[in-house]
Amino acid sequence: MTRAELRENLHNALTTLRGHKVRSALTVLGIVIGVTSVISVASIIDGLNLYIQKRVESFGTRTYFISRIPFGQPPDRLPEKMRTRRYLETDYAPYLRQACPSIELATPFKTRAFFFGETNELHVGDKRVERIILRGAEPDYIDAIPLFAVTDGRFLSRYDEEHSRDVVVLGAALADSLFPNTDPVGKAVYVNGRQYEVIGVFEKDPGLFGGGGVDSFAVIPLSNYEKNYPESRETHIAFTIPRGGDPQRTVDEVTEAMRRLRHLRHNQENDFEVISSDFLTQLWNQLTGALVVLTGIISSVGLLVGGIGVMNIMLISVTERTREIGVRRAMGARKADIRVQFLLEAVLLTTSGGALGIMLGVAIATIVRHLFDSVPATVSLFWLIAGVAISVGVGLFFGSYPANRAANLDPIVCLRYE
Repeated sequence: MTRAELRENLHNALTTLRGHKVRSALTVLGIVIGVTSVISVASIIDGLNLYIQKRVESFGTRTYFISRIPFGQPPDRLPEKMRTRRYLETDYAPYLRQACPSIELATPFKTRAFFFGETNELHVGDKRVERIILRGAEPDYIDAIPLFAVTDGRFLSRYDEEHSRDVVVLGAALADSLFPNTDPVGKAVYVNGRQYEVIGVFEKDPGLFGGGGVDSFAVIPLSNYEKNYPESRETHIAFTIPRGGDPQRTVDEVTEAMRRLRHLRHNQENDFEVISSDFLTQLWNQLTGALVVLTGIISSVGLLVGGIGVMNIMLISVTERTREIGVRRAMGARKADIRVQFLLEAVLLTTSGGALGIMLGVAIATIVRHLFDSVPATVSLFWLIAGVAISVGVGLFFGSYPANRAANLDPIVCLRYE
């Protein structure tokens, strides 16, 4: 087909669609719904994936954790053999530093938090803050987890740890609530009724989706924590791998050292977990898997309904224009010309619906990004191209049968058609 013939067919298709505006608009509604859902949901998920990735990087890409049970799973949903595992000990960390030459540092920490069923309270005068996360940590903790960066004052020192000093580093939101318009460093604050000196404030970090970040943390020396909260037995250990180190080799070393510490026989399973810092990514992928499947089903239904509508309208169009087809064939038009004409009409229908769906999807993603700071929807070029490709593909697939039917009509019968 020459360029002139293609231009003529395209002109005929546009003329036909303009002549039936309402019918064309209703026909592509399913395409609009399908493409809109694909673009909007994909944009939101892409943005959240980037957000999660940045969050993982803030934990430290070379940081790993050792815990008694897996992160991110409620203990009551775990099998009994996991729930009854022995607790880790804080003195495991110095042993790991000696036994594992591949690690850079290892540091234990303990936590009291409302999500463990424990209560904490900070107060200064008549100002009180509850539902905080109290953590006992060593000086190396800030090197193991870069997310806990101090912006004012300092972090815990060896002297603080060795002498079990009553000092605390506060999250930015806690400091702002307790000491509005005042420098909190050097001030006194009561942590669960015991007086502590504020020695530092962490950089502002509202946390994942606006909750549970560093802003909610108060960190005290681990020795002080163990002295005042002996009933808190859950211990975690963070260890880091040197730059350029082999992560798998280090994890294997740590696993073997932990098995020796735990006196496990060669045929026994590990009674501890070694977790990489990308556990958030893995957890997020599990959470979004169902959402992706659901979106795919909704989009497929919308596209199927839209495609069937396109096929139906094109069949009606073939019937209405039977005599026109006969005239074109009598004037020398080939089957291919008729086929291309109707295929172009179908593709134009679905592409216009796809374009409208893309615009609506981008608009929804933009609105979500501006209304919800914790949901950074990002429209990628890939999904814009995918939206166009989907709409064109639907037009070609569902328009092929009506186009073939029109091309195979007998021109003599068409000329007699009333």
